[in-house]
This record gives sequence, C-alpha cells and structure tokens, in this order.
Amino acid sequence: MRLLSNELLIESYLRALELQLDKDFIELLRTEIQERNLVVPSPHPKAKAN
Repeated sequence: MRLLSNELLIESYLRALELQLDKDFIELLRTEIQERNLVVPSPHPKAKAN
C-alpha cells in the first residue's frame, strides 16, 4: 500500500470513518497507518448552521 502518500492515507482513513465504510477496509487503513508510525488528527465535527 506504499503507493499512497501519508497524507492521502490519513485523508482516506478519516473519510472512510465519516462514511462508515466497511470495518475491514477501515482496519486495513488503520493497520497501514500504524505500520508507518503516523499520527491521525482527531476528526473535526462539522459546524452546524443555526
């Protein structure tokens, strides 16, 4: 999976969580993130308009 840049890997992981994609796919991304020793920023909740 080294074809993905670190930034794209993290973006993909966060988006997969947001979209509630398949748990196995999310785990695959998480494992790769851990193997690269990357830190995932906390996802920011979307601001709600009043």
